[in-house]
This record gives sequence, structure tokens and C-alpha cells, in this order.
Amino acid sequence: MTAADREFDIVVYGATGFAGRLTALYLATAGGDARIALAGRSADKLIKVRDSLGPAAQSWPLITADASQPSTLNAMAARTRVVITTVGPYTKYGLPLVAACAAAGTDYADLTGETMFIRDSIDTYHKEAADTGARIVHSCGFDSVPSDLTVYALHKQAQADGAGDLLDTTMVVRRFAGGVSGGTVASMLEVMKTASKDPAARAAMLDPYTLSTDRGAEPELGAQPDIAWRKGVQIAPELAGVWTGAFVMAATNSRIVRRSNALLNWSYGRRFAYSEVMSMGSSPMAPIAAAVGTATNAAVLALGSRYFDKLPDRLVQRIVPKPGTGPSEATRERGHYTVETYTTTTTGARYRTTMAQVGDPGYKSTAVLLGECGLALALHRDTLSDLRGVLTPAAAMGDALLDLLPAADGVTLETTRLN
Repeated sequence: MTAADREFDIVVYGATGFAGRLTALYLATAGGDARIALAGRSADKLIKVRDSLGPAAQSWPLITADASQPSTLNAMAARTRVVITTVGPYTKYGLPLVAACAAAGTDYADLTGETMFIRDSIDTYHKEAADTGARIVHSCGFDSVPSDLTVYALHKQAQADGAGDLLDTTMVVRRFAGGVSGGTVASMLEVMKTASKDPAARAAMLDPYTLSTDRGAEPELGAQPDIAWRKGVQIAPELAGVWTGAFVMAATNSRIVRRSNALLNWSYGRRFAYSEVMSMGSSPMAPIAAAVGTATNAAVLALGSRYFDKLPDRLVQRIVPKPGTGPSEATRERGHYTVETYTTTTTGARYRTTMAQVGDPGYKSTAVLLGECGLALALHRDTLSDLRGVLTPAAAMGDALLDLLPAADGVTLETTRLN
């Protein structure tokens, strides 16, 4: 059975969890004529979720599937064009579903921010997925679509203008309001646990090209720090007076962006360098806030990556939000983010791509992004790239997302030439 002949366009796996339900809720309003099914471990919980999604979802079939029973994942993957999954931490639960989709030639999208899980996915299933025609697309939420897509938009505009390749490129998180999801925290803890237990994994995560298609072919550009404290004017004249500090997801996002460049045959440029920071504003206290925030981020990562496995599990579970939990609807609606990604090209042209969303980045915004990625993979296959295997959002569906996201709920995306 080919992908075109499948029973469903999209299966939402993990629909009974917090992020899964929000993604299903978005698809119930934005999915149009897409054939959608909900999947999870508990049939009773799936029924309750479907009942809460409104009239459009009441005919959606339900599938019982469990990561601990690979045969159920295999059966699920064989029935659909696309599986979108919110079941994490992915290091614990993700690879059996990747295996099922790779074997079935089924496209896959997730929310992972776990670098070594992605590396394992590449090493174990990239070739099989490429052979069967599957697109395994990791990091399709706030981590890492804004990072990946804004750089892709810069590349497309510079290419259209004949302005050369991208050089120094920096994403600046200008505004951010919202919480961190329980699933995101669980993923971050899983990253630190992996690093603290395995020195080889810790060393790999320090490599800026951990996720490259060919490490030996990558350029040596010197230090590309994930934790930086910089004046805004060092990034772009438009940021004069602004201070920036470390952005907590820079290490994950930057490796996705660099993998996109490699997957696209280094079309961004052989001297393309990428970093991410967070704006701390321009008040008299901004440089202090930037310095303290950056130092705290550095200390947590340094200590966590070495000693996290020494902490008692009960203590960790008490102080962090539980996966599957999240804030109220009112809190989610009040959230928002704006990122600005700046670049200079080999001809001296300067560009900025701005991406913004209304809605908590870790919850509402992420549900929109994951839902649109699922719709792109399922219904807009003629605008997807020809690449197959373990991919990134930009490499798999950059053109499709540039078309779809500006029309999505609460999303703006704009590229401007600055000189």
C-alpha cells in the first residue's frame, strides 16, 4: 500500500496528553477535509478527548497503540500517511515509533528537543527511511521551527536577490511570554541525564555539528558558543542599546539549523555560522540581567551535564512539572513570542526575518506549528522537498511552511532587506 492509499492522512499519537490534545484541538479547526485519527494507550481517555474537540472531530477514529508494544505502532504506522507524536521524553519512548514509520514509509513529526535522541534516530533509521520514502522530521514545535524556518526564509530571499551566501546569522528572541511545558522540562532533563551518564554523549553534544550528515565536510569556523552574552549592536545596528544573553534552547535549535544546511548540500553557504540569544532589553539593568542569566544558564548546563544522574529521582519529580500537565486556557492565550533572525551575506547584503505567534510558545503556539507540519506532510506533498530519511523542518518542508504558516492562527512571518 502506497502513502496515497492509506486510510488516514494524519494520526495524532499521544492525543490524551496535554500537548497532544492541544494539537488535536487545533486540527479540529484547521484540518479541513484531512482524514484524522487519534491514538494513545487508553481507549477510554481517547473517547473523552474526542468528545472535548467539538463537532468536527466526532467522527475521527480511535487507535489504541503503546510504545511498549511495537506491533501496535507498526499497525498504526501502516494505516496513515503521517504520524505526529507528542509522546516524550523521546529518548525513553520515541525510537520504536521512528522504527515503525521508517519501515512503513510513513512520514513522522515530533516535538523533541533531545539532541542525542535525534542522533540515534539518524544513525539507526535514516537509511531505511530514505529507502522506504519516509520523512522522519524532528523538532516541529517552538523547538525548532522558528529557528529553522527563519534561517530558511533568509536563504530563500538572499537567493532570489542574487545576494550570495549567508555568513554570520543570529536569532534573537525579542519577546517571550509563557511557561515551559512539562514535556519540554522532561526532555531537557533527559538530555542532562544522558550527558551525565555517558561522557561520549556529553562530548558529542558539545560539537556544533553533532547532527551533521557528514562531520568531516563541515567548515571549521572556530567557536560557535551556545551560551553567549553580547551587545545587540554586535549582531545588527537595529539592536543598538539592547543587551542579549543566553537562550535556553540554543544548543538544540542551532544543531537543527546546521543539519538543515548540510541536508540542503550546504546551500546556506560554506561559511554559514549560526547562534541564538535572548534579548534582555535596553534598561540600565539589562546588562546585569544578561550577565546573570547567561552565567546561570552556563552553570546549570555544566553541572547538570556532569552530575544530574546523581540526583535522586524522587527529588527531581517533586520539583519539576509533570509531562502531560500545563497551564490554564487563559494563561495559554496570554502567551506570545517574537523572534528576529539577522544575517549578512557574502555580498554585504543584510536581512532580517521576523516570526511571531500569539499563544504560549510551549503550548498553544507549539500545537499550531506541529499541526501545520502534519498538514504540510499529509496534504501538500507536491511542495515538499525530494529528500527522504531523518530530516529537519526546513529541509523537509521549508517551502510548504513558508506558504502555510502566515495563514495559520496567530502567526506572522516576514523577511526584510535592511540595506
